[in-house]
Amino acid sequence: MTQPAITGHGVFTPDQSISNDELVAAFNAYVDRWNADHAGRIAAGEVEPLTHSSSEFILSASGIESRYVLDKDGVLDPDRMCPRLPVRPDEAPGIMAEMAVDACTRALEMADREGAEVDLVICAASNHERAYPAIAIEIQQLLGCGGFAFDMNVACSSATFGIQAAADMIRAGSARRALVVNPEICSGHLEWRDRDCHFIFGDVCTAVVIEPAEEARGDHWLIHSTRCATQFSNNIRNNAGFLRRAHDQMEDRRDMQFMQNGRKVFKEVLPLVSSHILGHLSDHGWQADDLTRLWLHQANKTMNDFIGKKVLGRVPEDGEQPNILQDYANTSSAGSIIAFSKHSGDMGKGDKGVICSFGAGYSVGSVLVERA
Repeated sequence: MTQPAITGHGVFTPDQSISNDELVAAFNAYVDRWNADHAGRIAAGEVEPLTHSSSEFILSASGIESRYVLDKDGVLDPDRMCPRLPVRPDEAPGIMAEMAVDACTRALEMADREGAEVDLVICAASNHERAYPAIAIEIQQLLGCGGFAFDMNVACSSATFGIQAAADMIRAGSARRALVVNPEICSGHLEWRDRDCHFIFGDVCTAVVIEPAEEARGDHWLIHSTRCATQFSNNIRNNAGFLRRAHDQMEDRRDMQFMQNGRKVFKEVLPLVSSHILGHLSDHGWQADDLTRLWLHQANKTMNDFIGKKVLGRVPEDGEQPNILQDYANTSSAGSIIAFSKHSGDMGKGDKGVICSFGAGYSVGSVLVERA
């Protein structure tokens, strides 16, 4: 059976970023205006006043210090608190496809491949800017790839689920070379006016090239095993997240954006993820001591520290369980791939690691890799 491998990876990072201090200043200005506009109802006890945020609160709650976004001005406008992402004409490349081409080009360059050598494109992301035609088919066309392409959505686990699908197809022979790309425009479905979550997300795009290990043209990572699991939960939900609110503000429905019951998520997801990784390792004959690195979904530093300690049986040493949250914030499915891309180059032949993502669904996916 063909041995699949990751032979290239790439990250597109927007050129605009928002620090916690900048975000807090805009949010607090919005709060002051809202409280002033509703002063009578607040005084009558009909509504509760909104509460200020702070950089200290954000850092303590999440470990996030800044985030990259496609449109900084729209997010920081207290009268808007939402990115301006104008609708593009049908003949122009979509926003997600444009991000994807950048990340895919970087991944292909690392793998020493051209787009024409790819015969499978999977666009795996938590929200897609349209229902159809598939974003993946647009990416396929822009890169000059052959074969076939399709979109996938498993929320924050989309990247690892996409890697499993691509690896399985390469093993089976239905595809020869794949791009799994994760364009995440999280700023478009985040409610920036909600103190409980206004700081969580950022925008980014990641991509990996997967092909037979025997055809790799440089350093690569053997994909030894993949495993995915899902369990239904309403504790993380988005009822209408196709970025419409980023185009206009005709509707002001809270359920169009990201919503979560954070306490329940923390309590229920951590044991699910920890047991998933440990079970995957055990079934494949690996031990925690075999691991050089854990590249985890980047949602919350406390969550990742807990999972790292549970899997390794001790507090992770510096570099063993890298976080990129402080710079990128939560980038949904792309987070674990950013961590892998930025914190894998120093590893040597035979070093092993786990790429793991988890989130809404609930969903969890893990990929066991070894530096070849």
